[in-house]
Amino acid sequence: MSNLVISADRIFDGTTMHHQAQLTVVNGMVGSIGKIDGSADEHIRGTICPGFVDLQVNGGGGALLNTHANVDGLKTMFAAHRQFGTTAMLPTLITDTVDVMEHAADAVASAMAQNVAGIIGVHFEGPHLSVAKKGAHSEEYIRGLSDAEWAVLSRRDLGQIAVTVAPENVSTQDITKMRDLGIKVFLGHSNADYQTAQAAIDAGASGFTHLFNAMSPFTSREPGMVGAALLNDNALCGLIVDGHHVDYTACKLALKNKPAGSLVLVTDAMSVVGTDIERFAFFDREIIRTGDKLNSTTGELAGSALDMATAVRNTVSYLDIDLEEALRMASLYPAKYLGLDHLIGQLVSESRADFIALDENLLVTHSWVAGQQ
Repeated sequence: MSNLVISADRIFDGTTMHHQAQLTVVNGMVGSIGKIDGSADEHIRGTICPGFVDLQVNGGGGALLNTHANVDGLKTMFAAHRQFGTTAMLPTLITDTVDVMEHAADAVASAMAQNVAGIIGVHFEGPHLSVAKKGAHSEEYIRGLSDAEWAVLSRRDLGQIAVTVAPENVSTQDITKMRDLGIKVFLGHSNADYQTAQAAIDAGASGFTHLFNAMSPFTSREPGMVGAALLNDNALCGLIVDGHHVDYTACKLALKNKPAGSLVLVTDAMSVVGTDIERFAFFDREIIRTGDKLNSTTGELAGSALDMATAVRNTVSYLDIDLEEALRMASLYPAKYLGLDHLIGQLVSESRADFIALDENLLVTHSWVAGQQ
């Protein structure tokens, strides 16, 4: 039996903040949280909290899933994000060919079979999107569902599968079929009206990809995709809190309207995270980094340079949300959505010992995955 005891000024278990406490890890799993008794192997002058769970990670460390669809690419992506507190993620494939989808699926399956740290499934963002709201996605690869895509989506070796679809281009019957396969169906990159979006929710879609971005807006006569996202209390919405994708006031409005647990922090991160890369090739274009903002050479925002620790800091600093709730938005709530909160997203007995340490400035100083630092 392998034991580890870490004490800290504060330990947040996902629900409660414990002061001057220690965490016991047994064989990579959480044993208990209790008062400091002098047995700790190490003391953290800061806050220990559950590791972050990111549902939308296109890349990191110089690797993009579309161009590095192999186990080494996934390891590179995770290593880049782990230093910013992410301990579990859905690598995300941007709209691409069926061949690339198959290669990405094979890479994720291999990573899952090898128990590669941090990889808990895959998110296919497209290719069944709306050209009108494609954002940085390539129009030439946007298409309807075919048997080839169904073959990928029907696999049972990929962990948790999530897909982003435009409901005007995917039937409610197909959305129900995806749900019945255990897929988490997000609506996004869509110009659908409210009724179409609501029909997709009724058919089994359960989330919205990057709320407010690349979706039909709320107006007085047509609530649109945004209206459906805000009205459906049980629908999860990802939020990119980087100050570029969504104005902070709009984020506050969503937080005021949606119940706790239905908004989660996502990064939509590209390959630049964890690097000093200033520009990189992206299909037939380039993406250019200006500070912490990414734009395609065709003008539109193209993913982000955001990491989860920065998203948490921005949520606390600009959205008037307390630290505990910001941490839940980055860990417990996405884990609950995936049905994995018994394992990740909180520090309770028999959960996996995925946790991080934050200093007083909410910078990540340490991370552990399954008890391994």
